[in-house]
Amino acid sequence: MRKVTAGLFHSVDGVVSEPNLWQFDSFDEELGQGMTAFMERSDTVLLGRVSYQEWAGYWPNASVDEDFAGFINPVQKYVASRSLAEPLEWQNSHLIEGSLEGFVAGLKQRDGGEIAVCGSISVVRQLLFAGLLDSLTLMTHPVVAGRGRRLFETDDPVTRLSLQDQYRTSKGNVISTYGLLGE
Repeated sequence: MRKVTAGLFHSVDGVVSEPNLWQFDSFDEELGQGMTAFMERSDTVLLGRVSYQEWAGYWPNASVDEDFAGFINPVQKYVASRSLAEPLEWQNSHLIEGSLEGFVAGLKQRDGGEIAVCGSISVVRQLLFAGLLDSLTLMTHPVVAGRGRRLFETDDPVTRLSLQDQYRTSKGNVISTYGLLGE
């Protein structure tokens, strides 16, 4: 069975939105190596509408010399949205039909590499609380972002996680990978 993985840049105070405003001065070689390994394991990407629209406006025109552009442009992308319509303009992008949970459960049964949730805070949350997210990597940067969207909210259900891996990079990022307890 394929695994569904998610990785989010994360501030010490829990902000996961708009990392472009606070992460680049602590982005280091080890973080880049971890992201490269993540990309090498993944052959399918899940995106929410907001991430899709932001990224579809940038990555197709980015230099192919940018490592992420070489990954995200050709990879198979599935988009969770109730307001977008087919055909999606960005290459290899398709709308998810039906429920996100049902689609992902079926996708996990198909042959292939890992299924990566990129950005897409709502999709990460929905899959985590539905028990469909196999691993969640938080790349915590040594910064207090102050404002922005956080991954977890005060009324979220208690959800036990198990620490699968953790390491510190040379610029002080702490990379923690969690799985659902019992997985």
